[in-house]
Amino acid sequence: MAREMACRKCKFVTTGKVCPSCKSSDLTPDWYGVVLVVDPQTSRIARTLGITAKGKYALKVT
Repeated sequence: MAREMACRKCKFVTTGKVCPSCKSSDLTPDWYGVVLVVDPQTSRIARTLGITAKGKYALKVT
């Protein structure tokens, strides 16, 4: 199984080498917690975290 990496800019979690959300290549394997956003328009958590696209996000990226 491929190792999941989190983007340092937008905290999107991916298995690729480039973030599909913000197109950054600044990824790290050191991240904690996870938030799955299904509907960012109505989600209070997504609004609080500043998430505008659905997907898997890390809570803390180091």
